[in-house]
Amino acid sequence: MKVLLPTVLSVVMLSGCTTDSSTEVQPIPGSITYGGQPRTKLTKSPPGSAIYNSFYDSTGTRVRETYILQPDRTLKLTRRVIVPDFP
Repeated sequence: MKVLLPTVLSVVMLSGCTTDSSTEVQPIPGSITYGGQPRTKLTKSPPGSAIYNSFYDSTGTRVRETYILQPDRTLKLTRRVIVPDFP
């Protein structure tokens, strides 16, 4: 019984730890990859390079995004930061 209780508790706790693709940052209007990958390929940048994009969204809030160039020359959106107007 002493061994069974920690095992059951571990299983219950680990069942809450799932990987879900919805936790990935999704493109919004203004993102480079909004509506699909860009038509031009980044041929001079090495894979793994960081590409930065800064724009204002539909509410006028400043948004900064970070992309990583994949080996197949597509961009993966990895980070989005909403920048407040006043710190």
